Amino acid sequence: MKSHHVILTGNTLTIKDIINVARNYYTVSISEEAKEEINKSRAYVDNLVDNDEVVYGITTGFGEFSKVKISKEDSKELQKNLIISHACGVGNPFKEEVVRAMMLLRVNALCKGFSGIRLSTIETLVNMLNKKVTPMVPEKGSLGASGDLAPLSHMVLPMLGYGEAYFDNVLMNGKKAMELAGIEVIELTSKEGLALINGTQAMTAVGSLTAYDAMNLLKLADISASLTMEALSGITCAFSPKLHEIRPHSGQVRTAANMLKLLEGSERVTKQGEKRVQDAYSLRCIPQIHGASKDALEYVLGKIEIEINSVTDNPIIVHEDDRAISGGNFHGQPMALSFDFLGIAIAEIANVSERRIERLVNPQLNDLPAFLTKKGGLNSGFMIAQYSAAALVSENKVLAHPASVDSIPSSANQEDHVSMGTIAARKASEIYFNAKKVIAIELLAAAQGVDLSNEGKKLAKSTQKAYDLIRKHAKFIEDDVVMYELFEEISKLIDSNEIVNSVEEILGKL
Repeated sequence: MKSHHVILTGNTLTIKDIINVARNYYTVSISEEAKEEINKSRAYVDNLVDNDEVVYGITTGFGEFSKVKISKEDSKELQKNLIISHACGVGNPFKEEVVRAMMLLRVNALCKGFSGIRLSTIETLVNMLNKKVTPMVPEKGSLGASGDLAPLSHMVLPMLGYGEAYFDNVLMNGKKAMELAGIEVIELTSKEGLALINGTQAMTAVGSLTAYDAMNLLKLADISASLTMEALSGITCAFSPKLHEIRPHSGQVRTAANMLKLLEGSERVTKQGEKRVQDAYSLRCIPQIHGASKDALEYVLGKIEIEINSVTDNPIIVHEDDRAISGGNFHGQPMALSFDFLGIAIAEIANVSERRIERLVNPQLNDLPAFLTKKGGLNSGFMIAQYSAAALVSENKVLAHPASVDSIPSSANQEDHVSMGTIAARKASEIYFNAKKVIAIELLAAAQGVDLSNEGKKLAKSTQKAYDLIRKHAKFIEDDVVMYELFEEISKLIDSNEIVNSVEEILGKL
């Protein structure tokens, strides 16, 4: 039996590990090698404090207050005050999976041994993950520059007996949640508060979960587009390998190959000149449009893989060189740009899907009954389903405006450029939610279009599988029904990955 456990080294965490811990409640532990590095780094910090060295955040205040010297006696008070004063989040709480991912990412960064934190403090976070104590973390309030200071401070509050946390799915006082889980609250010492909150873990948690879900959605977009092609007798010549070999963008080439695999054996698609010479762009340019988003996602995934195994706090403790370096690894700009790109890439998948929905419902653009209903006038069919998709893609256009081009100075202009990376990640997550609904509507509309084309011709083997799964959750619409319930059913089907998994069982990886 496969172990439901992840060993953290600081260097080997994967996006799949994040999903398993955040959503599937895998337990975690720290490798022996990482423990050794953590202890060496801590010993170096203790030495700095004992020798009364002036080092930012260890024997000084923070931000503009870095000019203020802090005594050894006040170091514990300094770290506690850092957490309680920086817990300034507002808005709705992050989902449990986001906070669990945030905790995991922070532990993994600390495991690299450059942060000067005690092993026992990191193990408190590990115990919280393993015993399912989840801090309540408001989703707004981070500039994403000195790291995600506000969200990560809320993450730390229950460790100190403050704030709020969920235990057994009940929100309660943080101290009580720790007591019920049998975890002792702690007192921070020198450098520890800063080590826990100076980092990009909130934005990276949200972005990692969204990017992982986008991988499935992009595959599903190829499947939904294939069903639409069959409903509309689409022309497959536009997916010919030679056409894409001479413009060899990776995502474009892969998508064209996917479309041919997905539609192999279909009796419903056509060749150039059989019914018409060429299709509209939303069908003909599927490889170019979907492929560009796939290439964007590949870029973002590469950045995430770097970030989740990086040190993002300050100062950096390099004990072997006898140095504590004050730098800017906490700055979220690499992820801010990436998550803005992620949001744009997902938004475009929804944009082209909505155009395909329009081609399915508009009788001026196809040979199907108007709005995919047999009794037009008495029934509205998919008329307002397309409205809903149009509203979602229009909202996405607003959300896709990049957060990373904005900046506002803080901390008396000491922190004079900020990334807004957490806003970028949150926007990408909202765009994904909207895009998923649009793809759900296309799947429903395409299945309805297939039924209404009534040609008695076979679907491809893979699209037949997708069609059967859709029909398992949503029957053919003879007369008007409550549509939003069907949207929710197909959205849950998308979340389950069942369509993609079933198709990949036939075709291999898309």
